[in-house]
Amino acid sequence: MTLEKAPPGVDPLTPSVARMYDYFLGGKDHFAVDREAAEAINAISPDAKDLARANREFLGRSVRHLIDQGVTQFLDLGAGLPTRDNVHEVALRHARDSRIVYVDNDPMVLVHARAILADNPSTIVTEGDLRDPGWITGHPEVRAHLNFDEPIAVLMVAVLHFVTDDGEARRLVAEFRDAVVPGSHLVISHMSPGEAAGDALAAGREIYEKSSSGGIAFRTHEEVLSLFDGFELCEPGLVRISDWRPDHPAAEAPATPSGGAIGLAGVGRLDS
Repeated sequence: MTLEKAPPGVDPLTPSVARMYDYFLGGKDHFAVDREAAEAINAISPDAKDLARANREFLGRSVRHLIDQGVTQFLDLGAGLPTRDNVHEVALRHARDSRIVYVDNDPMVLVHARAILADNPSTIVTEGDLRDPGWITGHPEVRAHLNFDEPIAVLMVAVLHFVTDDGEARRLVAEFRDAVVPGSHLVISHMSPGEAAGDALAAGREIYEKSSSGGIAFRTHEEVLSLFDGFELCEPGLVRISDWRPDHPAAEAPATPSGGAIGLAGVGRLDS
């Protein structure tokens, strides 16, 4: 069942990247305009749904890795609509003292997340824009919930490719890096051109330009790697999403077939 009526403040006529992602993951919180945009992406890249699921699985694996490293504070930027294995579910399953802050600027995300997490004292939801790091890291609710004198995991999962200016993307990451202490970690997954043809990338950009994101940037491996400036990459480095510490390596298949855009993922540790 899909949405029939938009909640107050929600635009049902403009595709939302959060709702499109929800559609790719098999959720129900989307409108016809979101499904149309998602299917248009699927027509260009038939593996889009598989890539979305691979991205979600990477998120869970990265959270488990961070807890193994002793990090139990999570700042999830552009958290998206709640689906399966959200950050708080994975974190609290493995470390009951975990503290999680979800940040998003999509009204529907905020409504749904707050309803689900109303009785969860370990997790809060804050309205904020990734493009304003200072506002987020200085927000009283965020500061009250997370201890910035202790390591924090900053999660930028499938969001930085919606910041299309390269300089701005690097600036944002740098400002979040400068707000946390050594021992903190940065988690990034990001779309990359891979072997996709130029016309396919252009068609994808055109669809996202008409969405709530205003565009998408397919960055090369080197360009995504540069976003980890100041962080030491954890093994296995910056790799395809499905290749980042897979749970069952022998059974893992590539997240995308040869010739298509790919997803890259990495986790970095701030040492100084």
